[in-house]
Amino acid sequence: MGLREDLDRFREVGERRRQDLTEFIRHGTLGGSDADSIQIPIKVVDLPEFEYDPQDRGGVGQGQDGTPDVGQPVGQPQPDDGDEEGDPGGEGGDHEYYEMDPEEFAQELDEELGLDLEPKGKTVVEEVEGDFTELTRAGPNSTLDFERLFKRGLKRKLAMDFDEEYVREAMRVAGATPDEVFRWCRGENIHVSRAWIDDQWETVPDDERGRWASFEEMAETVERTTTLERIRRDGLRNVPFRREDERYRHPEVTEQTEKNVVVVNIRDVSGSMREAKRELVERTFTPLDWYLTGKYDRAEFVYIAHDAEAWEVDREDFFGIRSGGGTRISSAYELAAEVLEERYPWSEWNRYVFAAGDSENSSNDTRENVVPLMESISANRHAYVETQPGGAAINATHAEEVERAFDDDESVVVTSVGAPADVTDAIYDILHTEATE
Repeated sequence: MGLREDLDRFREVGERRRQDLTEFIRHGTLGGSDADSIQIPIKVVDLPEFEYDPQDRGGVGQGQDGTPDVGQPVGQPQPDDGDEEGDPGGEGGDHEYYEMDPEEFAQELDEELGLDLEPKGKTVVEEVEGDFTELTRAGPNSTLDFERLFKRGLKRKLAMDFDEEYVREAMRVAGATPDEVFRWCRGENIHVSRAWIDDQWETVPDDERGRWASFEEMAETVERTTTLERIRRDGLRNVPFRREDERYRHPEVTEQTEKNVVVVNIRDVSGSMREAKRELVERTFTPLDWYLTGKYDRAEFVYIAHDAEAWEVDREDFFGIRSGGGTRISSAYELAAEVLEERYPWSEWNRYVFAAGDSENSSNDTRENVVPLMESISANRHAYVETQPGGAAINATHAEEVERAFDDDESVVVTSVGAPADVTDAIYDILHTEATE
């Protein structure tokens, strides 16, 4: 294998590949990223290359600063100045990252987990005028739909048109009266009005009346022309336009909505939530935040910590805070309901309410308080994530009670994370379906 083949092989092996997305979520360092930029480690393999060695300057006896005199000592070998003193392996290698924005993260997580969340917009941000496809009964003359007006007038003319000369010949039947002529015309499907017959009756000279002995004789003798034949002969004249036929073109107005979402993240910070449990909460909630940020035009987040009481915190404090108090999960939902009602009305915002903890709660709080509160808070999705490394404790019944209460409600999800390997399954459980309003 030649040098060129070696280089090709090393390029293939050394292609920069970022860490698998699933592995990054389960085991990667999430704290190095922020809300707008997710940094995923990439593997780097250096390609072989020739490098200049500054120490390779010739051997003994070769002058460097002029020609030495005969017998001049060469001197002792000098230390390698290119290496600094220090412990072997004391410096780590350079780490490189693939920077991914939340939108790209959401797209790739969709592919990775088979998700397909299609957010719906709620708040109208603007109205856009499109093509002139809407019709109204009033408007400026410049927008009159003349083609439609003409078609309706022509249709009426064709429906009302008749052979006037043919009807005048019927007036020449011996002994016929205007009423008899009108009734005969109607029987022959000639759409003439009685008023027109009255108006034309006097135009027929008296000496021409009695030309025909009967209507039947007249019809057999006189040829009746069709509307199309008369239009071809005489052209199209006197199309009857009516005011009620007028329509004016208006542009089609389309409402554009902003896809906005508020995510309420709730975390148990009581004394039983030790470091391993807190890490599982962070590893689950952080990708959910990134995903929904990438899916929606506008995403806002509310972080609520609770023990026996609840309070709103910043994101920086949410995952690290710890309390020594007891647990009353309903306190967090009471605060969440208050925040959503005041700042994020359901008619304008998509809502997600995610809670996590070790499923321990004070006696009867879940059944008597949490479940009714969850029922009263309108949301696209309620989720509870149980974090219990090593299996659930005997008194950890909150998740089970919530799951039982909402067994037939697809908008409520209960899932469990006992180890980092469970995180992506929990994310899938939370996002793979969404109840429709």
